[in-house]
Amino acid sequence: MNMDSLLLSLLLSLLAGATIPLGAYVASIEHIRPLWLESEFRHGVIAFGGGALLAAVSLVLVPEGVAELSLFWIVTCFSAGGVVFFLIDRLIARRGGAGGQVMAMLLDFIPEAIALGAALATGKPVGFLLALLIAMQNFPEGFNAYREISAGSNHKPKALLACFFALALFGPAAAFLGHQFLADSPALIGGVMLFAASGIIYLTFEDIAPQAVLQAHWAPPLGAVAGFLLGLVGSIVIS
Repeated sequence: MNMDSLLLSLLLSLLAGATIPLGAYVASIEHIRPLWLESEFRHGVIAFGGGALLAAVSLVLVPEGVAELSLFWIVTCFSAGGVVFFLIDRLIARRGGAGGQVMAMLLDFIPEAIALGAALATGKPVGFLLALLIAMQNFPEGFNAYREISAGSNHKPKALLACFFALALFGPAAAFLGHQFLADSPALIGGVMLFAASGIIYLTFEDIAPQAVLQAHWAPPLGAVAGFLLGLVGSIVIS
């Protein structure tokens, strides 16, 4: 571990988190004309995020996670992720109100940023791929979260955007934690990756995939394909 890798971790996690307010800003634009294009664009953005999330799971989180753990801990960590995300999702639903999308975004952003910091501390190039995938998924999640909150509140757009800028800072904080305290515990990082992967799969099929469906339109599923493809290309280029 050295200062250069720490600064790189903080910078990459901040850049990956910056797509949260970027997505929120795009969502703040009232209308994309014509109306059918606005609907198609919104569903396509959501599906793109689902594709990026699946890319993170299949290309980074699961392969890297299973490489560090025995079968018992693989099953334990993966199962725990799905159960915890389910319980948090139920808690949010019971409390009602807006904010579920924000919580879902942070639930996958934070553990991934922790893994990013730990990977860069140990010199693994997968940290760069993970930063790319986090940035790809944060944009549609920021977009969707802004739409959810703005629809259910009277907050001014500038105030909401400021809050979304603040959310981007969770990335460097999590990356710092991973870099400084977890880099020497590869098994623990593997557990974090599998925990996050399971939670992402739960959120994808519980929340993202149903919202991406748009009858008699084909842009949303193509958006999911594009999201996964960009992750795949990044994986090939970096490796």
